[in-house]
Amino acid sequence: MKSTIAIGMMLLVVGNLFSAMYDVSIKWLPDGSSAATFLLIRQLTSVLMLLPLWFATKKPISRHIKVHLVRANTGAIGAVCLIMGLIALPIATVSSLFYSAPLMIVLMGFLFLKESVTATHWLAAILGFLGIIILLRPSEINWFGIAVLISAFMFAINQLALRKLPSTESPVVTLMLYNLLSIPLVLVMALVQGIEAISWSLVAIAVSSNVFLLAYQWFCALAYRQAQASQIVVAEYTGLLFCVFFGWLFFDEWLDGLSWVGAGFIVLPSLIIPWVQAKRSQKKFIEQNAG
Repeated sequence: MKSTIAIGMMLLVVGNLFSAMYDVSIKWLPDGSSAATFLLIRQLTSVLMLLPLWFATKKPISRHIKVHLVRANTGAIGAVCLIMGLIALPIATVSSLFYSAPLMIVLMGFLFLKESVTATHWLAAILGFLGIIILLRPSEINWFGIAVLISAFMFAINQLALRKLPSTESPVVTLMLYNLLSIPLVLVMALVQGIEAISWSLVAIAVSSNVFLLAYQWFCALAYRQAQASQIVVAEYTGLLFCVFFGWLFFDEWLDGLSWVGAGFIVLPSLIIPWVQAKRSQKKFIEQNAG
């Protein structure tokens, strides 16, 4: 069991390396780039890249188009907001704010799916909220930071909607529809924002970001087949460390002392929750066997 947990954690670490590289690829966009135009190119190239896999898996289909529509369009809004944040803010700041998504998932699961929430979850939510305030600093409010929080909120909705899909559905069709069904909305956003001139460098960055995203998703899928989420989720937060390192290495970015405190308030509670849940499950298992 311990070996599978170790393998799962290593796979997640590699996956989060690719996730951080995705963030870096966005930072390479030229100044003044249109987030919506870039996303439009990325979605179109994603569909083209996924087509061979779709054919190789005998063209799977889905009977849950409504769920996929919700996921695709909330994902598109979240992606545009995240791209805007990455263009304007340090990678580590964006990553810290985005890690508020797991806390949002817990709270939204309680409100809309009637999932149980313990005192530990509520404490984590309060600390996470304080961390967000510290990072945003209301006296220096930054709308790009708000955009990242909107992105995290959309991601939370996306993950909750994912629970409505059966485990038997092909992941290829899930990825395909996630990109394909969002194209009309992304096109409208691009027209509103103003479609910029499309260059080969923009296409190259879009393709490379797709590769990094698909690699992240692939390694996550492999990791969560090795062990339970609560046993390995701690490795997800290596992404923040990679983001801090790449921000320093490529863009001379670094978090100040107060930002580290805010990041800690967001990340640490999310690390503690799985550990507490695992301990409770272990205690319950021992009590049942003893009885």
